Parts: sequence; C-alpha cells; structure tokens
Amino acid sequence: MAEIARTLEANESRGMRLFGIVHTGGELGLSPPHGLELAKPYPEFTLPELPDLLRRHVIDEVIFVVAKEDLEKLGDTFLVCEEEGVKTRVLLSFFPQVVSKVYLERLGSKPLLTFSATPDDEILLLKRGVDFVMALAALVLLSPVLLVLAILVKLTSRGPVFFSQVRCGLGGRKFTLYKFRSMRADADLIREELEALNEVDGPVFKIRNDPRCTPIGRFMRKFSLDELPQFVNIIRGDMSFVGPRPPLPQEVEKYERWQRRRLRMQPGLTCLWALEGRSRLSFRRWMELDLEYIDHWSMALDWKILLKTIPIVIVGRGAS
Repeated sequence: MAEIARTLEANESRGMRLFGIVHTGGELGLSPPHGLELAKPYPEFTLPELPDLLRRHVIDEVIFVVAKEDLEKLGDTFLVCEEEGVKTRVLLSFFPQVVSKVYLERLGSKPLLTFSATPDDEILLLKRGVDFVMALAALVLLSPVLLVLAILVKLTSRGPVFFSQVRCGLGGRKFTLYKFRSMRADADLIREELEALNEVDGPVFKIRNDPRCTPIGRFMRKFSLDELPQFVNIIRGDMSFVGPRPPLPQEVEKYERWQRRRLRMQPGLTCLWALEGRSRLSFRRWMELDLEYIDHWSMALDWKILLKTIPIVIVGRGAS
C-alpha cells in the first residue's frame, strides 16, 4: 500500500491526488508517523464507510491493494464502485513479476484476467497484411533474379534447385521452409561427420566455411540470396519479413524454458540479431535479442530492422 501511495504522491503534477486510505480490516492509525512514510497524513476510513464516501466526495478511482484471499470478500464493494461509476483497479502484487501485458477480456459473460507476453492479435493482423503485399510485390519484381539463380544452381551441381526443410513456426507449428539449394544434395547425410567442427554454442549447427557448400551456394549465402524463395513462405503465412528465425524441431526440443517464448512470434527473414552480428552471435545472445524484439515490437521497429538489414545483406557482413 505504501508504494502505491508514494507513487500517487509523486504524480501529483500530472493530476493524480490521493484522497484517503480505506482499511479493509477496520484497523486505523497507519498514516505517518505510523508506518506508511508518506509526505503528509491522509484521512483514513473503514470499509463500511466507502459507499457514503463515494456519494459525498468526488472520487474518480479506487485502487484495491489487498491479498488475494481478501478479493473474494470484496465482491459487494466492487459492486458499490460499479454502481457509482467509479473506476476500480486491483494491484496484482500476489502474482509473480512478469513482463506480460495484463488486461481484462470476456468469454461470453465471464470476465477473464489475461496475461500476454506477445503483441495483440489485432495489431499483428496489420503486420500480416503488409507482409503479404510486400512479399507478393518482391516475388514479381525479383522473378528475373530468381530465374537466373535457379538456372545457376541447376547447372553447377547435381540435385534439386530448391531445398525444403521442416521448421517450427508460430507457437511451434511445423511448416516447410524453402530455400535455393546451396549445398551438396547429400549435405544432411554427412552432417554427423562435421559435428566436431560446429562453431556455434547451443542446439544449432553452423560452420563458417562449410565444406558442403557449392561455389554458387557460398555466393548466395554470403548475400542471403538463397533465402529469396521464402517470399513464398511469407505469402502462405508461415513467416514474416521481420521476426525470430524459424528453428528446426530438434533444436526446439533442446530449448530452455525461457527460450521457448520466441516461438510465440511469427518467424521472419531478419530480426535484431541480423543487426548485431548474424552468425557471429552466441546462441544465448541470439535468443535474448529475439525476446527483446517481441517485448518491444511495433511496426516502426519492423521497418527500422528491415531498412538496417538491407545494407548489411548487400555487403555480406556476418553471413556464414
């Protein structure tokens, strides 16, 4: 209670003013110098006095700072505030400290207190619309480049033009990711032989000069040209332009619990990790940047990341 009261005092210049303190247990005498350590004393009231208090004075809000076991006993008090049209707030001090946004929703007539650690679905719908239009336009405009790359892949090595792989998308949903094939056709079969050369910590596998890469594949990977077929994944709704990179299912199985939250955002072609070092980052830093992106997401942040990624890709900085 003291912390809330002090916060209100600190915001008096913004129009907030603490009128008084209502004690749910009936005990009085907690104003300074009796324990709250506030800037000045405030009138104190018992719970039965609250209805008359709301009628006789201009009270805009009532903040309930109570233990969770006392909430059920205050049902009538909430109704009194509602009938008076007074806004009520409840300090959720009995929940662990979380980064989630907290808001009230309704399922039918039942109120639900909602904790969400990802952006709202309505806002993400706008992101999805922008992604679809941009990916469709990029696919049309870059079709000559895609055709040339497809021909080069076919002429310079045996195997299919495209490489497809199962990845984990939003919420862990599996989808097929598409790339131009940049490695030998048997690359997956000889990966075990190269495990000792892995240069990245954590449950991922990367080698800076991977011997499985074809010459044209090495060129495409340096400038991320092998990723261009993923415009199809964006159009299908599997991916976004900006978001955490989609991991392999076997990588997800090795995630620590705090790392799994990155799966709650649509995966993308680029994200904050691309600005800080791409393949040079440690696995933990990579995960931290993905969660930082989720916690601070906005359309403006997406555009900032996208625009800063373009010159990084053009010069091939940080690619493996």
